[in-house]
Amino acid sequence: MHTTIRGIALLILAVAAYFAPVLAGGSGAVYSALVLIAIFAAMSYGLDLIVSDLGEVSLAHTVFFAVGCYTTALLSTRAGAGGWATLGASIGAALLFAAVLGLITLRLREFVFSLVTYAIAVVASTVAQNWSFLGGSDGLRGIPVLDLSLPGLTLKAGNDRELWPIAFGLLVVVLYLVDRFRNSRLGSAAVMTHLNTRLAIVSGIDPQQVRLKVFLFSAPITASAGWLYAYQRAYVSADVLDSYFLIFMLTAVVLVGRRLLLGPLLATVLVLGQEKFLSLGGYADKIILGSVLIATLALFPKGLIGFVEPLRAMLRGRGADTVRRSGAA
Repeated sequence: MHTTIRGIALLILAVAAYFAPVLAGGSGAVYSALVLIAIFAAMSYGLDLIVSDLGEVSLAHTVFFAVGCYTTALLSTRAGAGGWATLGASIGAALLFAAVLGLITLRLREFVFSLVTYAIAVVASTVAQNWSFLGGSDGLRGIPVLDLSLPGLTLKAGNDRELWPIAFGLLVVVLYLVDRFRNSRLGSAAVMTHLNTRLAIVSGIDPQQVRLKVFLFSAPITASAGWLYAYQRAYVSADVLDSYFLIFMLTAVVLVGRRLLLGPLLATVLVLGQEKFLSLGGYADKIILGSVLIATLALFPKGLIGFVEPLRAMLRGRGADTVRRSGAA
């Protein structure tokens, strides 16, 4: 019964979200903001699995985002590949890179793991800025319109209004995958590995294999966001490896609360809503984003959901008191 109610509630929420641009006026700015919200939320869910479920802090997830961006840009501009081909290639490239990175780093302890993944992100940024094959500092331009047409169905997206259904579909798929992961054996093994490694080993779980599998599951999610971001911008440059994207992902993971299905999405709405509609300027927005991350980690380790839990406890206490009084009467 609870599952059915939850499913109906999520369906109603999904329908309302799909028509949100129309309800908000249907302007180009609204569509642009919502497309970015869908892309950046999908990007953040990849890191959410690593941080919230596995208990690791990967600082290289911007690389997976960049892999999706650059793979799409290279294949679409130099090989004339269509949308489905670039999506498949982005996922494949992310899996390959995650496998190599995972085999190298996931044997390391948490602190060293974070340092190594950050170093990898710095190296990747330097390579992207200076390698002419990737466009160097000028980047790769001229990415064509996204074409996901199938036999008997024409599906092209040349602007944010046309991209919205695709971005929304990508976000829905990501949410479904994350939900299935958290209800799977791998998801349970990841949490057990995070909370009690010894118990996991005694239970027959290999922590290193679990870490690698979660890494391989996570990377394509973030890369698929990079795939769509490349088409939305129509060009790709080394700025996709900027620290802004890393801070954004970390903020999206911790701001509302960890291991909440809609947590990163709600956090993305809050952050991008401020940047798009209440912006104080590029540098000021970055300062605000960094400050929010610092404040959340330092003062509200459970995220904004921490404010809700005392309220729930209070309401439950009042409900229990009411039942007792009724029984006494």
